[in-house]
Amino acid sequence: MAWNEPGKNGQNDPWNRKRPSGKSPLDDLLNNAKSHLGRLGQGPGSILLAVLVLVVVFLLLSSYTVVGAREAGVVLRFGQYSRTLAPGFHLKLPQPIESITKVEATRIRSVTDKVAMLTKDENIITIDFTVQYQVDDSRKYLFSLNDPDGTIGAAAEAAVRSVIGSSDMDQILSAAGASLVSEAQQALQKTLDGYDSGLRVTEVSFQNVSPPNEVKDAFDDVNNAREDKQSIENGALAYASKVVPVARGDAARIAAEASGYKAARIARAQGDTAGFNLILAQYKAAPEVTRKRLWLETMEQVMADNPKVIDGSGGRNIINLPIPQGAAATPEAGSASVGAIVPTPAPAAGNAADKGTQP
Repeated sequence: MAWNEPGKNGQNDPWNRKRPSGKSPLDDLLNNAKSHLGRLGQGPGSILLAVLVLVVVFLLLSSYTVVGAREAGVVLRFGQYSRTLAPGFHLKLPQPIESITKVEATRIRSVTDKVAMLTKDENIITIDFTVQYQVDDSRKYLFSLNDPDGTIGAAAEAAVRSVIGSSDMDQILSAAGASLVSEAQQALQKTLDGYDSGLRVTEVSFQNVSPPNEVKDAFDDVNNAREDKQSIENGALAYASKVVPVARGDAARIAAEASGYKAARIARAQGDTAGFNLILAQYKAAPEVTRKRLWLETMEQVMADNPKVIDGSGGRNIINLPIPQGAAATPEAGSASVGAIVPTPAPAAGNAADKGTQP
C-alpha cells in the first residue's frame, strides 16, 4: 500500500506525523516561517535585521541621482574623479563607492570692483569694472581652485591694471577706450586658462572711468572741447556729403549738355555740308535753273513772315491778303491791306528777274 493512500482512519503517513484535521502542508510551511521570524524578533537578532534593512534602503536610495537642467554632476569613485554627468536621471554605484557633486554650470556669476590705477603717462584714474563668467569645466572648477570667486577677482584686477597701465589718459577717456575692454577680457581669459580654472569669461565692462576728484573739472573741460570738436567735424562731413553729390550731379549734367550740343552742332554741320554738296552738284548740272530755284526758295522764306507783298506782275494778279488779327473788318481795313501791294514794272525779257537776284 502506498503511503499516501487512504488507510485506517486516513492516516498512512510513513513519518507517522499526525496533522490536525483541516490542515494542509502549506499551512505547515507558513507556521514554520512565523516561528523563525519570531525568534529573530527577540534578542540580538531583531537589531541585526533592522540594521540590515536600513543598509539595503540606503544602498537603494544612493544608487541613482537626478541632475538638474542647469547643472552638471561630477562623480567621484573612492574620492577620485570618474566622470561628469549631463542633466537628467542617472544610475551610479551606491555610497560610499561613488559620490556626486552638482555644479551650476550655466549660471552667470559676476565680480565687481572699483580700483584706482596708474596710466602710462603717470596719471591716476578710477575705474569701476564688472566681470561676468560661468563654469566651462565642472571638474576643473571643483579641484583646480580653492576660491574661484576670489581668484577671478584678483585676476580681473591684474588684467585691467595691465591694460590701463599701457594706455594714456586721453586714450582711456576717449572713444578709443572701448577697445581696452576687449583687451582686458582677453588678458583675463588667458590668465584663467593658465590656472586651469575651468572658467570662461563672458563679458568685461567698465561702468565708470573718471579722473580723481581734484582734477575732475579740468578733465571735464577737455572732454567738452573734444565733444565740440567732434560735433563740428560731423557737421562739416554732413555738409560735404550733401553738397558734393549735388556739385557732381551739376557737373555731370553740364558735361552731358555740352556733349549733346557738340554732337548736334557736328551733325548739323555735316548735314549742311551734305546739302550744299548736293546743291553744288545740281548747280553744276543746270546753273540757270538751279540759281532761279534758289532765288525763289530764298524769297519765299524771306517773305513768309512779311505782312507786305510786292506785286511784280503789273496788276495782272489779284492778291487777297488776310486781315491782321485784331483789326476791324471794315472796307478801310481791307483797303489798307490791299494798299500794301506795290506795283513794279514788268521784268524785261530774258533773265531780268535772275539779274535782280545777284548780290
